[in-house]
Amino acid sequence: MYEERASRLTGAVVWHRAPEGPGVARVLPDGCMDLLWNEGRLLVAGPDTRAYAPSGPPARWAGVRFRPGTGPALLGVPACELRDRRVELADLWPAAEVRRLCARVDAAPDPAAALEQIALARAADVPAPDPLLDRLVTALEEGRPVAETADGLGLGARQLHRRSVAAFGYGPKTLARILRMRRALALARAGLPFATTAAHAGYADQPHLARDVRQLTGMTLGELVGPVR
Repeated sequence: MYEERASRLTGAVVWHRAPEGPGVARVLPDGCMDLLWNEGRLLVAGPDTRAYAPSGPPARWAGVRFRPGTGPALLGVPACELRDRRVELADLWPAAEVRRLCARVDAAPDPAAALEQIALARAADVPAPDPLLDRLVTALEEGRPVAETADGLGLGARQLHRRSVAAFGYGPKTLARILRMRRALALARAGLPFATTAAHAGYADQPHLARDVRQLTGMTLGELVGPVR
């Protein structure tokens, strides 16, 4: 069972997942980084360019999912160094500090809430994320073109790409593609026909939407949202 709620940390989401059976739930690309707890371990999930399927037997997970572009400042590492990776938090932070934090989360009645406290404390001690990149994310979530958005932010193509790779793990066009897919899946899951979903989300047509979803997730639209409509 998966549940989530908005975090007290701006733009973040607090979530937890309990084992549901032998099946493995894929994690779809979303442009985000997560601070994770997994039954006695603290980890960091980097930004994905493809669907991620956890290995091993079903287990309890909790996490704080940071808004795209905000994870690097909180975790202290450029997003590109963690792209498509899951790493131990102790590889990024002092091991003694991570052991102390892990013991606190293990002992908490709600590991997800304990992780949120760690993230809030960290946010109070580090510089705020780049506001220009937050405006970029908002524009791309709304479906605005990358070039138009960059012009509006006063950023050249090279500068935007360099800052995006550090903040998101990849360039702005990849981020736009992932956010467009997330927008399309939300529309389709709300009941919109696939052809209408494609048009509203900014795809050339339904086959374009289907190809993009398959390339990013390894699954078909029907597998993700139900039978084709």
